[in-house]
Amino acid sequence: MSRRARGRGLLVAVPAVLALLGGCTAPAGAGGGAGRAAAAPAPSGSPLPAGLPTPEGTLLVADSGADTVTFVDPRRGPVGSVAVGTAPYGLAVGPDGLAWVATAEGVAVVDTRARTRVARIPYRTGTGPAGTGEYRGGGMGIALAPDGSRVYVGVNVPGGRGVLEVVDTAARAVTATVPVGRRPFDVDVARDGGEVYVTGHDSFDVTVVAAGTLAARRIEVAPYGTAGGLASWLKPHYAVVRPGDGRLLLPFEGERLAVVDPRSGAVAVEPMTAGTHQHGTALTADGRLLVVGTGAVEEGAGPSLTVRSPGGEERVYPLDGPHEDVAVSRDGRTAYVTGGYTRDGYWNGLTVVDLADGTTRRLPAGTRPLGIAVLP
Repeated sequence: MSRRARGRGLLVAVPAVLALLGGCTAPAGAGGGAGRAAAAPAPSGSPLPAGLPTPEGTLLVADSGADTVTFVDPRRGPVGSVAVGTAPYGLAVGPDGLAWVATAEGVAVVDTRARTRVARIPYRTGTGPAGTGEYRGGGMGIALAPDGSRVYVGVNVPGGRGVLEVVDTAARAVTATVPVGRRPFDVDVARDGGEVYVTGHDSFDVTVVAAGTLAARRIEVAPYGTAGGLASWLKPHYAVVRPGDGRLLLPFEGERLAVVDPRSGAVAVEPMTAGTHQHGTALTADGRLLVVGTGAVEEGAGPSLTVRSPGGEERVYPLDGPHEDVAVSRDGRTAYVTGGYTRDGYWNGLTVVDLADGTTRRLPAGTRPLGIAVLP
């Protein structure tokens, strides 16, 4: 059955439990042995000498299967961790070295140079008891304003609409909330800081929020349509803001790239070539789009990393096993792809990809790592 056919009649193909829970993944704790086996603690690595600052270029990953973030030497593996709160998901790091981590309990603030948590900011939105897994309540996507004055975090409210919470970074407090789409996987900010873009996974949309007034408007992003509703696999996950014109790029299934004009609401579709279910995205400084392929849903190719030039030419590098998110080294030569996939089959590490030739190597990296950043 083609992906186009799946988009029209997906309720027949996906188990009924997903129709109730929503999304493109199995509920937390479900599934076969691959996910359970991968949940064993990762090797702790060789700790850095006490008192030394974290070196530039160290990786920081959110351990969604634990309550920590892990610092990873890109050559050796884990070098330490900091407790931040239950089930951290996304993270954002400023030039001052502070990391803002979306957990089930609030936004944790981590001094990455000293490797300590300095605050945890509770959400205004009620999301129930702190839980684990993709469907848990609490923070998911998170982003910093360009001037560092605000953090924007997408808060999942199980069974309802998501909420964008605005955090004043100086006061370290939530100052405003805005209703957005369901399960806000990703949050991005315009390069001038004037708008915030919240990707609603279960509502097939991007909510555009004016940073000044917090006025919000919805843009549907559904290049396969919305058939199947909550049970559909063909939903948006992660986005990037394209340099130059400010359009949003959202990949789907290794077949279609939705190009969204946030001002007009127009959605154009360009072809892609990987032929695999896609999640995490990143941009290099020279404008290449990186997209994580997680593997076939019912048919299609296996896990991969797509490297797409600004002109649309693509190279697709195979990966060993599912992955979730991706970050790029400062020099643009290396990608770091996390193994904490939101479905079964995740693993406790990351893959290091040479972007010139696609050669890879694996590193241990915390417990079910999802979000990732390269530290300044």
